[in-house]
This record gives sequence, C-alpha cells and structure tokens, in this order.
Amino acid sequence: MNNAAIRETAVSAAKYAIERVLPEQAVKEALAGNIEGDIVLVAIGKAAWRMASAAYESLGSQIVRGCVITKDGYSMGPIGTLEIFEAAHPVPEQRNIDAARRAVSMVDGLTEKDTVLFLISGGGSALFELPPDGISLGDIAGMTSQLLACGANIVEINTLRKRVSSVKGGRFAQFCAPARVYSIVLSDVPGDRPDSIASGPAFPDSGTCGDALAVVRKYGLDLPQNILEKISVYETPKKLDNVVTRITGSGVVLCEAAQKFLTEKGFSVTLLTTTLDCEASEGGAFFAACACEAARTRKNRASSVAFIAGGEPVVKIKGGGKGGRCQEMALAAALGIQGLENAVFAAIGSDGTDGPTDAAGGVVDGGTARKILSAGLDPHAMLSGNDSYNALKAAGDLFITGPTGTNVNDLFLMLVE
Repeated sequence: MNNAAIRETAVSAAKYAIERVLPEQAVKEALAGNIEGDIVLVAIGKAAWRMASAAYESLGSQIVRGCVITKDGYSMGPIGTLEIFEAAHPVPEQRNIDAARRAVSMVDGLTEKDTVLFLISGGGSALFELPPDGISLGDIAGMTSQLLACGANIVEINTLRKRVSSVKGGRFAQFCAPARVYSIVLSDVPGDRPDSIASGPAFPDSGTCGDALAVVRKYGLDLPQNILEKISVYETPKKLDNVVTRITGSGVVLCEAAQKFLTEKGFSVTLLTTTLDCEASEGGAFFAACACEAARTRKNRASSVAFIAGGEPVVKIKGGGKGGRCQEMALAAALGIQGLENAVFAAIGSDGTDGPTDAAGGVVDGGTARKILSAGLDPHAMLSGNDSYNALKAAGDLFITGPTGTNVNDLFLMLVE
C-alpha cells in the first residue's frame, strides 16, 4: 500500500465513522413508543436540524409547535411547521438570544399533561443563550472569547457558561415545568456528561459556584465585576423532577466505527482513548511518536497498524494565526513524522468544522512539512503562532467536508503500513 492509498484509507475510515453517528436513526429509535399526546419540540446544536427532521418524520401531527436553533449554514431547509433559526457559534450574538427567547415562549404555560421534546447536540452552549438580569450579551461574548483562548476544556468552559445564563444548567427545564421534558442527547463531551453537553439546559447540574470561581482563578480570567458577582451566587438546580434524558450517540460510537472499518481493511488497531483531553500540539506529537515506534518495529509485524483516539483537545492561543484544534494537532503530527514513509495522520471534527474555519481538520503525512517549507513557510513557526490552517492549506492537506449534520467530538487516526 503506497502513501496515497493509506491516505485514502484514512479518509474513508473517517467518513465511514461519521456516517455511523448521523442522528436520524438514533432519534427515531429513542422516540419509538415513548411519547403520547401533544408535543412541543425544541432542538438546539449543530445536529439540531437532522435530529428535528427525524423527530418530525416520526411524530408528525403530534408536534403542535416547535423551533430549531442551529449554526449558520447547518439548516437544510424547512421542516413542516417548525421555526428554523440559524445563529452564531462559538461566540453568541443577538440572534442567538432572540432564538432562545422564542423557544422559551413556546414552552410557556404548559401543563403536566404536555411534553417538551428537547433535542440537544454539541454547539448548543453558544447557540442557545438567554442572559439573566444584570448580564449583557457583551459580557457573555467577552467571557466566551477569553475561555476559548485560555486552553480551558469544555467542562470548565461550560461550568462558567451555566452561571451567566437563564437557560443553561437545568434552567430551561424549569421554564418547561410542570410539563414533562424528554431529552434526546447527542454527546460531544468526553465521558458523555449530560450536565456539560450544551451546558445541560435540562439536566441537574453537578457543579457549583465554587467550581466556577476555581476556573476563573486557574486561568487568570479578567472578568468584569458583574460577572464575578453573578457566578458567585447564581446557583444552578441540583434536582429536576420533570426530565427524562437519553443519550443516543457519542464519540465512543465514532471511534468504534473507525476501528471496525480499519480492522476489516487488515489493520491491527489500537483504540487509545475516547476521552482525549490535552493540548492539541502535544496530542499530535504523541501520535507521531506512536507512528515512529511502529515504523521502527515494522519488520517484526505482519500487518499494518492504526492508532485511534477521540475526544476534544484544547488550544492555548499564543499567536494571531488561523486554525482549530484538529488542524493544530495535524500540523504537530506532521512535524513529528517528517520524512517517515507510509504514515498518515488524520484529525477531523465530526461536525465538519474545526475552529473558525471552513475545514473539518487535516490529513497529513511524512511529506507535509516539506511541502510547507517548499511554499516558503516555516511550519514550526506557524505551529507556535496557531496558524495551522494556512500551513496545511499550503501543503494541500486541509480536510474539508462542509457541515455533516452531527457533532460527537473529534476523531484522530494514525495509520502506518
């Protein structure tokens, strides 16, 4: 198998895995026989449109009203009578608030005989926002920008988000009460913590105000006094009696699908972890080390090898470049396998978007660094400056899929023939 063939295998494995976590079938299975009577549907997140479409196909006239709040470009058109909102991600804008306010108005005045079908997927934290009294959109946007740049992981980020929101951390379920809430959740959080996925709008919160303040101290965040006061006292509900939650898809399924595909292609596969949580550049270097060790011992092996991981690494912004965590991880791996033959690394966001770019990630090999150098660029300097997008673009190694309609963490594959 030559380098081009290995690259094609890596891409095919990633595409196969993403197909296995598209939400339509999982939503239909979760709904089968579980809801009777009239339903108000609210869907939030990057997979909201696909989840809502599947629900509408299954339930039809049972849905009396509803709305879908998803990322710009992720709507695929009308769904029956549902109202469709596209909103900003990852930093919220006024239209995010307007959409959330509409969702809250739809569940107002319900009784214990009513059901809210709440479809949740990753990205919902930014897309579904309604500030409490004393907090402005600018306050939330500023805090979010700091959190995204400091290297905090998703659980830490959402611990703070929940304390400056009227709909996160179980509070949306309180708006729905006394109506029943049936939540179907597509997980993008390592470990599938339902109180962290989209900041848990309909799940009891396990964190505290003290936890939020600890995040502020850990990363030295410079927050205005009104936010500090709010997160010190605005505690989230610890018990909700009107909610049933079902998780239907996750990064575990994504990784296991890739593992199945590569095993059937004759690779000896090691699934390293489904909960990767590290600096993206360090993760790329580790995968490169795995490839170099596999290459060193190749004479003792009868088959090609693959290393798989899933999760959500972080990037601490130090430069002014363009990129995302998958692209940064791919660039770091490319530097580590420079000159290595028949090794390919793919780092791909399952939602089709990596950071504020049009790329899902990158697919690199032992020649990537050389191609960047041939373009007159310094790949090491570009990694240090968080400019992975332009480095991989110069090499022709960006991976672009467009919106996939799902979101279950990132997938990382290292293949060595």
